[in-house]
Amino acid sequence: MMADERVPDPELLRQGGLRLATLLFAPKDIRATERQRRRLREFAEREDPLADAVVAMMRRLPRGRGRALFDQAVEQGVASLDDPPKELVDFFATVESTPYWVDQRRLDRGARAIVRSGVLSLFPLGDVALMGGYLASRAAKSLVGTGAIEYAATRRLIETTRWWLDVTTPGALRVNATGYAAALRVRIVHAHVRAAMNKRDDWDYAAWDRPINQVQTAGTLMLFSLVYVLGMRLLGVRYTAAERADILHLWRYVGWLMGVDDELLPATEDDAWRLWWLLAVTEFLPDEDSKRLAAALLRSHAGVAADRGRLGEVLGELSVRVHGSISRLVLGSRNADFLGLPDDPIAQAAVVAAAAGNFAAETVRQWVPGATRLQERLGALARERYAERLSRLVEHDPTYSRHMRTTVPPSSAARTRPTTARLG
Repeated sequence: MMADERVPDPELLRQGGLRLATLLFAPKDIRATERQRRRLREFAEREDPLADAVVAMMRRLPRGRGRALFDQAVEQGVASLDDPPKELVDFFATVESTPYWVDQRRLDRGARAIVRSGVLSLFPLGDVALMGGYLASRAAKSLVGTGAIEYAATRRLIETTRWWLDVTTPGALRVNATGYAAALRVRIVHAHVRAAMNKRDDWDYAAWDRPINQVQTAGTLMLFSLVYVLGMRLLGVRYTAAERADILHLWRYVGWLMGVDDELLPATEDDAWRLWWLLAVTEFLPDEDSKRLAAALLRSHAGVAADRGRLGEVLGELSVRVHGSISRLVLGSRNADFLGLPDDPIAQAAVVAAAAGNFAAETVRQWVPGATRLQERLGALARERYAERLSRLVEHDPTYSRHMRTTVPPSSAARTRPTTARLG
């Protein structure tokens, strides 16, 4: 293919709700050239030097010392440390220097637009962003390699949800606040996992790229931002153009905190569509590991009420069918069949009917004075109660210390259950 020739549309965007969303919401022509595809793929060889240096520092210092210094710097600022290691100084000199384009008012407006939907937001999070992300098989290799997703899927789903709630709460992304800290801590978790994967003797760099590289992190960002918004719109939620822009602004800053290269941080919705299209071309190529991760996520839905006997079994089956139906409707039948998702026409019809009801209710909200602000308050309350419920299921650890101890042996045997070792 010639360098300036347009690349054909990706298979991912040719089916299901993603095809419909592309037809309805995308700019007229978002196809990239072969030259642009090659440029994106260069970032698959780039990792996160600042975060990787922090992890190396944690390993070098006495057990627990490096992580304690990092936690203090996250919560109180690096200036609160006496004679901090150079790696921490370099890391926090960057993240504490907020980019010129960050607008705290827009961050809060974007968060309120997300909060307004309450727990409905969690359906696109799990059924579109997470399940859809498993179609990106190269990114899935690190998840499978740690064993954490496959053998602790429910816990990881809960932890991801808590992290998402933290970073999408109004005011939480100010320096040293809860969402800011959550973004930086997960960035360091990624660096821990990357260090573990780089030590494996069976990591296939030619086939899988660098572990948790820039392209993969940008892909995760697109799933949580643009694709999340698309999923919500397909479920009947209505956003103004300004609200969509503010949501993407929020995730642009989260991506920056998590070490995504500036070139891969879309400034506008049109930019986000173009990056998403390129990622769909290059990254969303499912394989057998995609199926394993999808099955693990379905099992977590099936266990939603495992302690309630026969009723719990019924609720678990209903949960699988509803979540599976949302994934199938958005990701398309071919992707859903490949992942082994249930095909229940009745559940799918119920999801479509619910989306229509949501759209009608959202239309009323937009026209009734004060309704949007009331919905924001109700959504915030629903999220708080849901977070409390999650804490009863799995104790919340905002430092993510458990994941900073997870590694795998450097062999193909790593595809079994995870082991632990000191990482700081």
